[in-house]
Amino acid sequence: MQVILLERVAKLGQMGEVVKVKDGFARNFLLPQGKALRASEANVKAFEAQKAELAVRNDETRAVAQAAAEKIDGQTFIIIRSASDAGALYGSVTPRDAAEVANAEGFSVERRQVVLTAPIKFLGLHEVRVHLHPEVDATITLNVARSTEEAELQASGKSIQELAAEEDAAADFEIAELFDEIGAAGQDDDAN
Repeated sequence: MQVILLERVAKLGQMGEVVKVKDGFARNFLLPQGKALRASEANVKAFEAQKAELAVRNDETRAVAQAAAEKIDGQTFIIIRSASDAGALYGSVTPRDAAEVANAEGFSVERRQVVLTAPIKFLGLHEVRVHLHPEVDATITLNVARSTEEAELQASGKSIQELAAEEDAAADFEIAELFDEIGAAGQDDDAN
């Protein structure tokens, strides 16, 4: 099906372009969302008449999105979740969770604007893209931890696994020292 794009659509084209798409994509997404019109003679003429108005509206929404992107870009949000000792989450962090934590901090983000390339299923720092406008993206960091103290440790650059390894090494060292002291005391007793 041939459609006229009313706004920029990623991986498809710019506003005003006539593109060929699959019928289902046009019927189920582009047409209902108001992102395109069927490419008929009447619609081409109607689009040409509205082109300037659509361009002005697009510039206004892009400016608003750009201002929002400048505020949210680079922000870090803490999400507290329960997880195993190995750092695997019981469940996963979804776009809804990211949007809720951003909204709680005073930003305006909808869950459909949060783009996760893969589900977040482990503790740690995760960079997430926020798609504010077809031409404007921002990047936020989600700090997924079991507690706020753990989130602060992760933010400082230490992972939970590194911290656990350090604690195990310190415990092993203390045990070794204790056995050395007991062994040395036993040798003193043998000498007397």
